[in-house]
Amino acid sequence: MIVEVTDSSFDEVVLASSRPVVVDYRAQWCLPCRLVEPVLAELDEELAGRARFVQVDCDLNPGLVARFGILTMPTIQLWRDGELAGVVFGARPKGALREEILTALL
Repeated sequence: MIVEVTDSSFDEVVLASSRPVVVDYRAQWCLPCRLVEPVLAELDEELAGRARFVQVDCDLNPGLVARFGILTMPTIQLWRDGELAGVVFGARPKGALREEILTALL
């Protein structure tokens, strides 16, 4: 299950995680974000226990948007051991996104 992360919960949920974390920066009005959402949900199920998937609503969490300089949506950050291991900009097909995640995180 993809969890919503906020300005106040990001450090605890993402940086302190013992598992790799995939962070999806999105907005309700963003069509590419809506297209990638079911792809991430499928990958969340496939990689259950190996990686955690979370999302950030950019309109509701301007602190994270500013902190990480998020200019494009969707932006997908790949975190491992509290360190940024990779970034994917824009929507990708499932196979390409899976490969990016596996390469950076696992």
